[in-house]
Amino acid sequence: MSIISDTLKRIKPSPTIAVTQKARELRAAGKDVIGLGAGEPDFDTPENIKRAAIKAIRGGDTKYTAVDGTPALKKAIIKKFKRENNLNYKIDQITVGTGGKQVLYNTFMATLNKGDEVIIPAPFWVSYPDMVLLAGGKPKIIKCEEKDGFKLTPAKLKKSISKKTKWLILNSPSNPTGAGYTKREIDALAKILIKKKKVNILSDDIYEHIRYDNFKFFTIAQISNLKKRTLTMNGVSKSYAMTGWRIGYAAGPKEIIKAIGKIQSQSTSNPSSVSQAAAVEALNGKQNFIKKRSNAFKLRRDFVVNSLNSIKGINCLKPNGAFYVFPSCKGLLNKKTKLKTDTDFVKKLLEKSNVAVVQGSAFGLDGYFRISYATSMQNLKKAMQRIKTFCANLG
Repeated sequence: MSIISDTLKRIKPSPTIAVTQKARELRAAGKDVIGLGAGEPDFDTPENIKRAAIKAIRGGDTKYTAVDGTPALKKAIIKKFKRENNLNYKIDQITVGTGGKQVLYNTFMATLNKGDEVIIPAPFWVSYPDMVLLAGGKPKIIKCEEKDGFKLTPAKLKKSISKKTKWLILNSPSNPTGAGYTKREIDALAKILIKKKKVNILSDDIYEHIRYDNFKFFTIAQISNLKKRTLTMNGVSKSYAMTGWRIGYAAGPKEIIKAIGKIQSQSTSNPSSVSQAAAVEALNGKQNFIKKRSNAFKLRRDFVVNSLNSIKGINCLKPNGAFYVFPSCKGLLNKKTKLKTDTDFVKKLLEKSNVAVVQGSAFGLDGYFRISYATSMQNLKKAMQRIKTFCANLG
């Protein structure tokens, strides 16, 4: 009899983490590998945020805090939602976790019963389905087509809702595609959701500030009829280059926030006190660097998209935000190249050209691959040349 639980057997390790680890191992073995798999800004945490952490350490702010976040951080989060999203929350409607991932996991553990369905538009962030499975729920994957910008349409949403539907996940801008929902598109989805009163919405806004071409961010909780059924998750990892600090947060109905806190009290307890102090400064301090860094990401995005679209057999949409592109490699999957799947493509690319990317099937949509351009332009130029040469020599 295996000591490993049946629940754990239903899930798999994160493919994006696996690719990043593989790239590290190959580099350690002396290979000149360019890793384009990690969803992590290459910029450093801003100095004012670092200083706030150092001040907290020197001031003895190194003890346990309230399980779901300090009052100071919750107040900063409330200010953020009011300032940037025109949303009003009270302190008992805010929770803080050890990264946005924990907030999402806690949410599903606190709310899902066996058989409850969670609608997940694909392509999706790799962890959504597995977290739902761990909580005893059932992921309901809805494939969103390239012609629709990889976004969920009202028709597909309406068709996917059943009596068992408990949550809909919306991620905008998206990982892995960078696609952002406009206000008009969210309004169209909202018309259906307003009628389906038992469906809750989990809005993953972690890439809110990384957006381009005057794309205007709009989150579904701003629709008053849906705010009471929406949990809005965000964090400091992407916008503030604080991935290692592990701070995520959410705002939503008191009942759900309280339940999340109950789960957290029996798992990790409070997030790091020092990281919370740093996050207060991140949210309350100067914000001007965010736009500057987004402009740098935009230059990289434009270079990568143009480079990929110049390669025969590859097609790549230009995303609204985040720091990913999700190009199609379907034109290269044929008898001539001897590549049958996107997994074949990314494996061969790593083997022959030392470029690590992630297969689209890991995100729920076959025939694509994800590139993270959260790395230097120097690395991107080398990687694009390697991909171009690799594709030209196929077959």
